[in-house]
Amino acid sequence: MNREPSNSAGMTFTEMLVALSMFVVIILVVTSFIVSFYRYNAYGIEQSSAIGSARRGIDPTINNIREATYSDEGAYPVISAAQNSFSFYSDIDSDNGIEKVRLFLDSGTFKKGITKSAGDPLSYDGQPETFLLMSDNVRNVEQGVKIFTYYDSSGAEVTDLSDVSSITFLTMDVIVNVNPNRDPNEFTLRASAALRNLKSNL
Repeated sequence: MNREPSNSAGMTFTEMLVALSMFVVIILVVTSFIVSFYRYNAYGIEQSSAIGSARRGIDPTINNIREATYSDEGAYPVISAAQNSFSFYSDIDSDNGIEKVRLFLDSGTFKKGITKSAGDPLSYDGQPETFLLMSDNVRNVEQGVKIFTYYDSSGAEVTDLSDVSSITFLTMDVIVNVNPNRDPNEFTLRASAALRNLKSNL
């Protein structure tokens, strides 16, 4: 009885190595793609969160600046102005008391300092200052961009910041980037405010 030759011979060792190598390469490519995808999306989510947080801090603060007014001691609404800081008086919590507000950049973190008046007569001296985080990951200094730019009643930029009485309008630019070594690049939050309660703006 004759037997037909079998065609079910297995793969050779070389064929098996080639197939295994191709499989490993495919796995590495797919894994690299998945890791890159999640890293990019994680950064995007983190950046969006930082921008959203900054916006939630800046929007009400711009309203506070618009409503800057004379202090409980009768002092002028604007205390001091600089490229990366601005201090003023405003009723920020609608309690009929006027708070002393200080906006400033501190090592890449944009903060708001708040001091309430107390005593009889009312005074801000010796009162505690509480702090709120406006935005972290702020890159203005690294980019050489000032946060605050000030203008007078004629629309000209105020360059002598010691003369706070000439400031009637300001713009704010806050550059946010969670990781400057990754794309997407910096995102700039822009806002502006006219100081409504100044005699020159009434």
